[in-house]
Amino acid sequence: MERSIGGARVARFLDEVGAQLGYPETIVIDNGPEFISNALDQWAHSRGVRLPFIRPGRPTENAFIESFNGRFRDECLNTNWFDGLGQAREVINAWLKDYNEQRPHSSLGGLSPVEYEEQRKRTRSVG
Repeated sequence: MERSIGGARVARFLDEVGAQLGYPETIVIDNGPEFISNALDQWAHSRGVRLPFIRPGRPTENAFIESFNGRFRDECLNTNWFDGLGQAREVINAWLKDYNEQRPHSSLGGLSPVEYEEQRKRTRSVG
């Protein structure tokens, strides 16, 4: 049962995403233990991805994740009482599924991530 996420796991996840969408030039990260690991540093170096760190105590330098964290806290964590880790995982996974698949995002032009990806695929196949 995992209770934390390490740099090697982050790197594996980024490889899964990179295989589908390509690798970014840059990923802005904070100074959390999963991001300052040798595993993630080696992953980024071998793929030519820059990892600039936000300055400690300056969360606004990574506004996207701060926005997500605020929504997650307000809409999920603060509105539920968890009886245990299993229930917490279930509720959090349901919230994340909605957030990542169904909910419209202003940064995606009012589309849900699934709708945005479908539109992106149609545009690629036409162009």
